[in-house]
Parts: sequence; C-alpha cells; structure tokens
Amino acid sequence: MAQSDTVDRILDAAEELFADRGFSETSLRMITSKAKVNLAAVNYHFGSKNALIHAVFARFLTPFSATLETAFDELEERCDGEPPTLNQTLWALTESAVRMPQRTDKGISIFMRLLGLAYTQSQGHLRKFLEQEYSEPFSRFMRLLKEATPQLSAVDRYWRIQFMLGATAFTMSSSDALRDILQNKLGVETTVQEIAARLVPFLAAGMQAEDTMLVPAFSQAPVA
Repeated sequence: MAQSDTVDRILDAAEELFADRGFSETSLRMITSKAKVNLAAVNYHFGSKNALIHAVFARFLTPFSATLETAFDELEERCDGEPPTLNQTLWALTESAVRMPQRTDKGISIFMRLLGLAYTQSQGHLRKFLEQEYSEPFSRFMRLLKEATPQLSAVDRYWRIQFMLGATAFTMSSSDALRDILQNKLGVETTVQEIAARLVPFLAAGMQAEDTMLVPAFSQAPVA
C-alpha cells in the first residue's frame, strides 16, 4: 500500500467516525479497523489522536482558506474601496465552501458536523489549532462582517454570529436529509448550491434584524 494511500485511508475513516460518533467516543482502534491499517501506521503518520484530529480539519480547511482569501480579494477589488455588503460577504464565504472539490458527495455535510462538534465537545486543543492555523481568513471575515453591520453593538454582533453559525452548521450538515425530505414531501429536487443560495439571504436578514432588546420582554406581556 502506497504511503499516500495509507494516509488517505486513515483520514477518510477518522473523518467519518468522528462525524458519526464524536471525538471522545471514537478510538484509534476503531479508526484502524475501518481503514484496514495497523495502529503503528497511525502513530507513524500522525503521532497522536489529537494530531489526527487536526489533520482531518486541515485537509478541508487549508484549501478552503486559500479559496476564501481569493474570494475576499476579488470581492474587495470589485467594491473598489467601499465595504462589501453583508450579502456579498456571506455569499463569498458560502460559495467558497460549496464549490470546494469534494472527495465524496457527503464531504461538506460531514465537515460541517465536525465543525459543530469542535464547539460542542471539549476539544480545547482543536480550537487552539484552528485559531493558530486559520486566524487570518477568520479575522478577515470578522472584519468584513463588522464593516457591513456598523449599527450593531459588539454584544449583538457576537450573538448574531453564533446564531448564524448554528443555522449554517445545522443546514449544511443535514443537507442530505433535508434534500430527501423535500423530495419526499414536495417532489422537488435541489442541490447544495441551491440550499446555500436560499440560506445566505436568511442569514443576512437575521444579522440585520431589528434590535430585539428594544422590544418589551415576554415576561411583561399581558396574560390572557
């Protein structure tokens, strides 16, 4: 078995198992069994389980980051010194993701499940790795979001970004199931690109919605 083939087998198995079972619940022996390699191969190529987790993310994020930086360069050039709109910024991010070459049809949905797990499971080493390796495109995206939403306070912007990320992670990680439901319920076929095209204006509207802190609290509403 060629060395590159061995690495791909390990990464493919780890990616799928991590997405299905979570990081803590997936053992190296599960990965080696699925990849049909021995434990020594994992130790040789990656050194540790944490390093393997990092490599799984890097395999998607490294080319994605390069694509995203190019998309942001082109967007800012088209805007000729003016801040890009929120829709333009979000579409540059989403389009970069859905147009990435995928090894399988479920590539982006699996990665979005992994990204969600990175925040919901205790993986401090992974968040540190992501911040160190991909801080530049992430910081640039945050800057563009801030420029496109000057009316928001820092706290409002923080929460709306979290809600936006949550909606995106759910939608894209469940895209296969959502497409099947649409087909079964309404007889309509759709693509990941079409889902993204519907998602972007929804996210932009949420980011720019009226400040809910100015609306009377639910507890103050009259009781029938």
